[in-house]
Amino acid sequence: MGLLQTVFRADDEIVGSKFRAIFVGLFVAFGGVLFGYDTGTISGVLAMDYVKSTFTSTGRFTASETSLITAILSAGTFTGAVLAPLVSDTLGRRLGLLISTVIFTIGVILQTAASEMNLLIVGRVIAGAGVGVLSAIVPLYQSEAAPKWIRGAVVSCYQWAITIGLLLAACVNQGTHNRNDSGSYRIPIAIQFLWALIMFIGMALLPESPRFYVKNGKIPQALKALSKLRGLPKDDKYVEAELEEIIANYDYERSFGSTTIWDCFRPANHQLKRILTGIGIQALQQLTGINFIFYYGTQFFANSGIDNPFITQLIMNIVNVVMTIPGIMLIEIAGRRNLLLYGAVGMSVSEFIVAAVGTALPNSNSANKTLIAFSCTFIASFAATWGPLAWVVVGEIYPLRVRGKSVAFCAASNWLFNFAIAYATPYLVDHDKANLQSKVFFIWGGCTFLCFLFVYFYVYETKGLTLEQIDELYDTCPNAMFSKNFVPSHSFAQDSPGAEKAVVEAVEKV
Repeated sequence: MGLLQTVFRADDEIVGSKFRAIFVGLFVAFGGVLFGYDTGTISGVLAMDYVKSTFTSTGRFTASETSLITAILSAGTFTGAVLAPLVSDTLGRRLGLLISTVIFTIGVILQTAASEMNLLIVGRVIAGAGVGVLSAIVPLYQSEAAPKWIRGAVVSCYQWAITIGLLLAACVNQGTHNRNDSGSYRIPIAIQFLWALIMFIGMALLPESPRFYVKNGKIPQALKALSKLRGLPKDDKYVEAELEEIIANYDYERSFGSTTIWDCFRPANHQLKRILTGIGIQALQQLTGINFIFYYGTQFFANSGIDNPFITQLIMNIVNVVMTIPGIMLIEIAGRRNLLLYGAVGMSVSEFIVAAVGTALPNSNSANKTLIAFSCTFIASFAATWGPLAWVVVGEIYPLRVRGKSVAFCAASNWLFNFAIAYATPYLVDHDKANLQSKVFFIWGGCTFLCFLFVYFYVYETKGLTLEQIDELYDTCPNAMFSKNFVPSHSFAQDSPGAEKAVVEAVEKV
């Protein structure tokens, strides 16, 4: 316990089951494997000789075909993310994740059966819708279920799972890309059935988010769920105190009136500032250019004259997985703002070096070595900071009454920019189009400089705060630059005797 408190800077005594708090968060993060594996598979599949000869008449994918096949997944995920609140706010976070795995599985079936481009595209759209629902609900569930001392690390594990999915996809592609039959692409795609099955079985066993139950007036069920998540008896004083604060905070939020989708964009309770922060950080995460590496990396490295592009892509994925771990360990020590700022600097410097060297010494051996080296430092900077932390921020900063809708909007903005970048990139780098090649990193490097400015002026430090205390942070701290000095002084439960009464009645009922 002392080690946990040291690593995660827990200011208070850690109560309840440490194992359960970590396990639940880690398992829900497994949804990121579905997301990452699906994203990583297509990069290698489109570079396979058998796929190019089977799915095209010319033996190569044109820029428009590459754009459509790759980006269409993001069109589905955007739709799924936008529609996610219809499930998560009505049926629950847990059931929403179960439904997302079913939708995803249907898409995988169609992609596995495909032997021509149209069915492959339809399958990617449907699978994308499942991933979109999942991407909007996983960080939401994690943020609401995890205790404050480990919440940031738990949500960060979602991004770590994405990187693991990308790595697994690269490994499988490496093992099948030389096959001269349909197994070259069907094996990598069909393996996704296993990931969906694991996610479905696990979510069938985990409890619902207690905050969802409070939002829907089901206090006894909220007490049971919170008791399971914390590994403490239902009448434990810590469980009762936490539930009182959740109820009281939600009662305060309801004083602003009924909730509609437009409340996500109203100035009340600083919601407009929060939603713009979430949408901005998700958009900028995509504009770093990270998915250029994972969508088109294999083809880009091949076009740059690098031998064994599949191995190079595998190296990038290993760096991505390994370097996410320091970010998870540091998030509760260094805080959200510091990591995001340092990460933006590291990414920007790396990308400008890749762009400059690739432009000055195209296709030379020294340029290729530099491209690989600084692509790795770029990925390392992203993996330890902007990769996980963009999801942490959007999972934390919203009031309960609009949290599901707000997180969904942020996830949708991520997928909208993902789609735009995935669709436009082939036209930017293709030899027959703009032919920017390494020069495209000048664009990404400029965007990562904007990342630094955005965090400095707009992202609040939320380390060590409960979700309810973050509401007080926004109420009392007008400027993100001074948010590190915030000390919570207010308890909603103290001003709401009704919350204590509701908890007492719930304890009696269960």
